[in-house]
Amino acid sequence: MADLFDSPAGTISSASVVEAPRPLADRLRPRALTDVIGQEQVLGAEAPLGVMLSSGSLSSLVFWGPPGVGKTTIARLLADETDLHFVQISAIFTGVPELRKVFEAAKIRRQNGQGTLLFVDEIHRFNKAQQDGFLPHMEDGTILLVGATTENPSFELNAALLSRSQVLVLERLSLADLERLAQRAEQELGKALPLDGHAREALLEMADGDGRALLNLIEQVAAWTVKGKLDSEALATRLMRRAAKYDKSGDEHYNLISALHKSVRGSDPDAALYWFARMLEGGEDPRFLARRITRMACEDIALADPQAQGVCLNAWETYERLGSPEGELALAQAVIYLALAPKTNAGYAAYKAARALAKQTGSEPPPKHILNAPTSLMADQGYGAGYQYDHDAEDGFSGQNYFPEGLKRPVLYAPVERGYERELKRRLDYFAKLRSQRGG
Repeated sequence: MADLFDSPAGTISSASVVEAPRPLADRLRPRALTDVIGQEQVLGAEAPLGVMLSSGSLSSLVFWGPPGVGKTTIARLLADETDLHFVQISAIFTGVPELRKVFEAAKIRRQNGQGTLLFVDEIHRFNKAQQDGFLPHMEDGTILLVGATTENPSFELNAALLSRSQVLVLERLSLADLERLAQRAEQELGKALPLDGHAREALLEMADGDGRALLNLIEQVAAWTVKGKLDSEALATRLMRRAAKYDKSGDEHYNLISALHKSVRGSDPDAALYWFARMLEGGEDPRFLARRITRMACEDIALADPQAQGVCLNAWETYERLGSPEGELALAQAVIYLALAPKTNAGYAAYKAARALAKQTGSEPPPKHILNAPTSLMADQGYGAGYQYDHDAEDGFSGQNYFPEGLKRPVLYAPVERGYERELKRRLDYFAKLRSQRGG
């Protein structure tokens, strides 16, 4: 048997090297920006990158988007389009010593007449000091920085870094985009996927907008030996559905709770239940949801339906007694109740206005006539003088002033003509009329 090291200088003979098969995602990597599927809002002729490239003035960039939408690919193709040397690092595996080496190499390259496009994956994982380290090299043109992040740059990146970059939002791939990608994969494989129409659609949905995930799934399916075409049930048996993208401490957490809250506020129980279920499926703590729906009752339903808070608190207590999964049903019923309840933010607006007024007026004392006078000295100072006991007044209402002297009476609470608050508005108008009559 021949020795693998029979070739000169003890190197491995090229004839004996068998290259490992390349993954489908690597084989289908676009070779030009025009080959990129999706992201027209960024790559189109009138879109930010299209305009930059046509004008020959590419600036530092931050790509913000979910996994598998082309952040790395676009960065690599930008380097090709602009004749920049492409360097890729990951913030997860790169420390300060490695960064120094990258910057030094870029300086040498620049002295030799070539620029460097530095692509930093997961850039949000660098701390403030590390992010600051990029600034001088961006400013003097040593590097053109292209960062990629799945987290909101507004929260995760330094203001100084953001001020020197343009943030471009990359979106999850649509089903139409994924279908185009699947067709391109079939051309590369030289055969069609053994799936019927419903199974094919199910496969696209399993990818959840992630092109790389779709190609990995297609590679698995293409390797199967099957007779005829599989239906969606057979596909589900062979493939596990991909877990929905949901980070309980990241953007998806806040995006979905915002969607739930606004669906409740918009009186849409179906949409509210959908987002509630999405969060549960993503692994959200039901106690967090119980707290948030109780907040919705205080903020958006309030006195238009005084029972709403009680419904939420009872649902919360029911969950604590039953646990999962039965307890979630009580929370779901509370969500439906809130969505269909009359809405008002009059109490919330009044509270915020009262806080603002309290901050503005500082330490203004109450009028003396509503202060108690437990000592003779306080009585001599006028404490309690002229106070009218409301229970002794006609209609149980004296109409006295209870604001600080000299403060023009404000209107903080303005109830709406909805739900129970309609009755509160009627009472408020009645008291305002009596106050006017009695000079309060």
